[in-house]
Amino acid sequence: MSIMIVGLSHRTAPIALLERTTLTTESASGLVASLCRGEHVAEAIALVTCNRLEVYADVSKFHGGIGEIGAGLAEATGVPLGELTEHLYVHYENAAVAHLFQVTCGLDSMAVGEQQILGQVRTALRAAQATGSAGRTIGHLVQNALRVGKRVHSETLLDKAAPSLVEAGLRQAAEELGPLGGLDVLVLGAGAMSGLSVASAHRAQVASISVCSRTLPRARRLAESVDGTPVPLEQLPQALAAADLVIACAGATGYLVTRDAAELALKTREGRPQAYIDLALPRDVEPEVAALPGAYVFDLEHLGRILTAEGLSEDLAEARSMVENEVALYLADQRAKEVAPTVVALRAMARSVMEAELERLSGRLDGLDPDVFAELEQTVHRVVEKLLHQPTVRVKELAAAPGGDTYAEALRLLFNLGPAPAAKAGDLPGVELAVQLEQDSLTDLSALLGRTGGAS
Repeated sequence: MSIMIVGLSHRTAPIALLERTTLTTESASGLVASLCRGEHVAEAIALVTCNRLEVYADVSKFHGGIGEIGAGLAEATGVPLGELTEHLYVHYENAAVAHLFQVTCGLDSMAVGEQQILGQVRTALRAAQATGSAGRTIGHLVQNALRVGKRVHSETLLDKAAPSLVEAGLRQAAEELGPLGGLDVLVLGAGAMSGLSVASAHRAQVASISVCSRTLPRARRLAESVDGTPVPLEQLPQALAAADLVIACAGATGYLVTRDAAELALKTREGRPQAYIDLALPRDVEPEVAALPGAYVFDLEHLGRILTAEGLSEDLAEARSMVENEVALYLADQRAKEVAPTVVALRAMARSVMEAELERLSGRLDGLDPDVFAELEQTVHRVVEKLLHQPTVRVKELAAAPGGDTYAEALRLLFNLGPAPAAKAGDLPGVELAVQLEQDSLTDLSALLGRTGGAS
């Protein structure tokens, strides 16, 4: 069995599609239950947030797993598979473990470092455990991810990352536009980063706050939390013209603020300058806006340089390093566990040979003093134990390293132990795939899904 992740998030899909793929608790439970009844999925959980939908599964075959999960997502969301496929990504085995750990720690969130994701992952796990969809493999993996998430948040300053980005942007805007207290602020988006931006602008006592989102109810809830004004997306041009400062956090596919839109807003403002803080990934503000007279654009790259100078980038690096180390430790532990059946088989073979030879010797030395025979038996036992000790200790050590499964296989061949037992639920294969975390989105996913249709 192997760990697989299939999903879509704010990094790969437009907000409009993410809204269409949001599942209720009941729908998510139905999805994982349906997947676990399939041929290739043994365990699964579904992580559903406002910015992502991901299925974490223990699958028997790569193509079969993709086919069944893709079809399951399409059925559960009501979005045709062909439309979903363009935005789906796949992480497999080691890369899947690394992705889950990063997601749980908040390193993959739109608001980097936010802690809400910890609760969402925990809720997804409990729901799957309640229906029996998460057991030894997925349950153990997610529990480890939650432990790492807690550790990262307690031992690093990752929680400061997102608020510091907003604060750095506000400081830059104040330098160009003057005191924040006199500014009218427009926030684009209604997600976690938008919430931070609204709260930060409110604490800075800006003149007014408006929130614009594709989903007006979400914009209304966020705006009303600070006595602000919700803005429908179709009224964005007027809202842009009225705003002194625009904080963009939507992460939409395509620019929400184009050069032409910003230029029109500046003309309407009759020379009054504007500042844009673009906290979105992908960007919400077209880079060419920065070339317009009277427009100031501060994006993540610009703000990142400021945070680097302030030392916060070191905290992010520390969090990422901690996650990488935890992933390595988890994978090493799984590889070490894989060698256990080989060690058991080796000792069983040695015990069988020893017992057979002692029985043969007993038959040939009829009448031998029982005490003498017992001493012979103990001597043979000690010799066998000493001969086996070093190989079994070393193979466990070597198995913990990447590619360590080859040592267990060599031991089986040398001692003719037969093939390794079939993997059971809870075993993570030690096969090392050439899959990099940042490069493992399958460009031919559409062809794969169409070709496999759930088959192996």
